[in-house]
Amino acid sequence: MVMTASSRAPQASGSSSNARSPFVRLNELLAPHQPSKPLISLAVGEPQHPVPDFVGPVLAKHIADFGRYPMNQGTDPFRQAASAWLSSRFRLPRPLDPKSEILVLNGSREGLFLAAIAAARYVGPRPGKPAILMPNPFYPVYGAGALAAACEPVYLPTTVENGFLPDLDAIDETTLARTVAFYLASPANPQGSVASRDYFTRLKGLADRYGFMILSDECYSEIYTREAPGSALECAGADFTRVAAFQSLSKRSNLPGLRVGFAAGDKTFIGMFLELRNIAAPQVPVPLQHVATFAYGDEAHVEENRRLYRIKFDLADQIIGNRYGYRRPDAGFCVWLNTSEIGDDVSVTLKLFKEAGVRVVPGSFLARQQPDGFNPGAGYIRLALVQDSETTAQALHRLVETLG
Repeated sequence: MVMTASSRAPQASGSSSNARSPFVRLNELLAPHQPSKPLISLAVGEPQHPVPDFVGPVLAKHIADFGRYPMNQGTDPFRQAASAWLSSRFRLPRPLDPKSEILVLNGSREGLFLAAIAAARYVGPRPGKPAILMPNPFYPVYGAGALAAACEPVYLPTTVENGFLPDLDAIDETTLARTVAFYLASPANPQGSVASRDYFTRLKGLADRYGFMILSDECYSEIYTREAPGSALECAGADFTRVAAFQSLSKRSNLPGLRVGFAAGDKTFIGMFLELRNIAAPQVPVPLQHVATFAYGDEAHVEENRRLYRIKFDLADQIIGNRYGYRRPDAGFCVWLNTSEIGDDVSVTLKLFKEAGVRVVPGSFLARQQPDGFNPGAGYIRLALVQDSETTAQALHRLVETLG
């Protein structure tokens, strides 16, 4: 039976085990056990490719800038570079204004968290309990942001039947009317699905009709092996009203430790977001912004990054084949495997750790149980193909040998 978003919406509860970090829960699950083979971790989505060559020289050149406080909105060169990159990468209605429509962030995670609070201020009162919608499974910061904004998190199941994207037709009008913001991850984590232009357009139509913000998490947009994913900004209209896209250098440039990203879009929202960050968020160090400025002006290292991931997905195609419902994801670097015929995802995770020395994440840890008891992550495991190709191949061979 098809359920509406509202009928599946859980009560917001910080006491649920699912409200905790999936990686803390994974550590607790595995702590009593020892792997029988040298450990290979495919659990954390931390890129392991080499840091680009330009990082050291650019950082050294601007080392003195650590001696001053940065401005919260970001340096002019950084915002100009981010705007220019967006225009070259996506088919935008017009270039974004670097001064009013781009905001530097301490990586997209911090931005996505605070954006929920900014969205609540931007949207204003809602009829009934204000809600923030998000895919399920989801990046945990979405749920944390919703609770920080005093909104009810509403989890929209993403399953193979709906292409691993929230079913927009299943959301009832009562829920939409009280929606403050809609988190969308495209490319999706963990499944790698990508929203089409039509999907973005339909979502923008709902945002315009009901007055909520679209918070589009696009941090995986540059990791793809075939077609380049689009952006919500492409379908946002000339003023990008009610749309903010979030980008990061963590995946694109293999710089997870740099902690630099940006938000781009609706000028009024970006202005309110800046006001919030001025009092609630740390500034981004100027030398790091210089590195980011250079990174957004260079595509050679990004293409090399994609090439390395392409090799690993070719290996996954060959080694996993048609087992466990495997399909090559549209984008991102995660593999989403259905191992329900072998056992529940927690027991499969334990089996792989103990017998194969391969560390993965149970899908149920990445999702919330809906009120009807359905957990859309249950029965799946997530693999992050972040290791080098030789290590990745070894891990995948071990996985197949262990699970059969």
